[in-house]
Amino acid sequence: MKLTISLDDGEVKILKKRGKKNFLTLKEQVEEIIRTSCIRASKGGYKPIKCDDRLVGIFSREKRGRKKKK
Repeated sequence: MKLTISLDDGEVKILKKRGKKNFLTLKEQVEEIIRTSCIRASKGGYKPIKCDDRLVGIFSREKRGRKKKK
């Protein structure tokens, strides 16, 4: 399957630099990013906050990501 996307020069530069660090070409780096993103999305890790007040649920932030090192 072919997919065409348009990227700015700055974005291409960043992707090439990241790919060079991972020993990948630009195309391989983009494929790797999309593949890992699909894997993370398929795990279903996001669960909305459960609370009684709907406005609290809308405006609250959930603590996500890595925990800070102590």
